[in-house]
Amino acid sequence: MTMYGYARVSTTDQDLTIQIEALRKAGCEVIRKEKRSGTSREGRAELDTLLTFLLSGDTLMVTRIDRLARSIGDLQDIVRALKARGVALKATEQPIDTSTAAGKAFLDMLGVFAEFETNLRKERQMEGIAKAKAAGVYKGRRPTIDTAKVKEMQGNGLGATEIAKRLGIGRASVYRVTG
Repeated sequence: MTMYGYARVSTTDQDLTIQIEALRKAGCEVIRKEKRSGTSREGRAELDTLLTFLLSGDTLMVTRIDRLARSIGDLQDIVRALKARGVALKATEQPIDTSTAAGKAFLDMLGVFAEFETNLRKERQMEGIAKAKAAGVYKGRRPTIDTAKVKEMQGNGLGATEIAKRLGIGRASVYRVTG
């Protein structure tokens, strides 16, 4: 019965020290850490490693549940995988302990709020982008295709395949420009 810790921050300029200290204080013998977004399980090699070698009777400890997952779907998948292997999930800063009914209920509630927070952040970001576009501040990415050149080449009798080859773009891009 080993207690494993998992610490995560979203960006490389954030610090893991506080999480690592809390996990050590909680009795974690092994702590895996990474600097990756929690909105998806993709690319989170340290979490995948942990989930692979946890055994029945072990405990996975995090400081807060949002360090493990930011979407209720990912959180539920992780909890199901842990449960299937007989592994408990606990948090140092929240009353989460999946070996109890109350701990499971609290975990589900926190997961819903973490996903809600992520969705609100996305909505605010989209509102900010729309406002910036309306003010003429946000112009988006610069076009990578010279549409005038594509139309000129088409007017000179070149086909989509040849235009794409000469400009180093995809044929679909040529078709989008020429309609």
